[in-house]
Amino acid sequence: MLLAIDAGNTNTVFAIYDGERLRGSWRAATEIKRTADEYAVWLTQLMQLEELQRQDITAAILSSVVPEAVFNLITLCTKYFKTRPLVVGEPNCDLGMRAIIDRPEEAGADRLVNAVAAHNRYGGPLVVVDFGTATTFDLVDAEGNFRGGVIVPGINLSLQALYMAAAKLPRVAIRRTTRVVATNTVEAMQSGVYWGYVAMIEGVVARIRQERQESDPGLKVVATGGLAPMFAQATDVIDHSDADLTLHGLLLIHKRNVT
Repeated sequence: MLLAIDAGNTNTVFAIYDGERLRGSWRAATEIKRTADEYAVWLTQLMQLEELQRQDITAAILSSVVPEAVFNLITLCTKYFKTRPLVVGEPNCDLGMRAIIDRPEEAGADRLVNAVAAHNRYGGPLVVVDFGTATTFDLVDAEGNFRGGVIVPGINLSLQALYMAAAKLPRVAIRRTTRVVATNTVEAMQSGVYWGYVAMIEGVVARIRQERQESDPGLKVVATGGLAPMFAQATDVIDHSDADLTLHGLLLIHKRNVT
């Protein structure tokens, strides 16, 4: 079985695949001080709930955008699962695509993994919108190559900034409001964040399509990340919502490198 680890800025996802079948996935807050021993205690207990044992794991793959977390996650795999993980971004990891940007080494591992998965599932050209700590718009051409994108502050980050910078604004949850114009502060903030992001998504996608209409006609849009379903239902520019896109990409990349 394959242990796939996706370490993001906010959360780290651990998933186990038995061939193509996803046997379980679990999410933990990304914490650079968390040791391999702590990860092992937490993860093995969750695995046992799904009747999975440490010895069932025969391979691992790791994607991380947090360099400080990589050492402990590699140690987790080597010490407790007796396998050295394939690490996205290392020279021995073949993605089967190119990052055609000014500095390919700067492309986030998660963005590249999403590009691989989205092209495999939906073809190209396309734009992947990932609702994470940052909201990213990543362009994938018809051949599956990563061609750059757009990075904006994530939704939770924007809400946190409002709360921290404005003395009289409360901390609020993300919610789709029934009206754009609100009559109280909480709903005004919720409306601004929700419908503001909908307008931003539509505007950025429209500008990408206009800019790339000659080289990449017929761009599809794929949304991923925990908040993707909430926004996909509010706009027609999102063609597909795919919650496990990154994990699927890790599975594909591992297969490519072991066969």
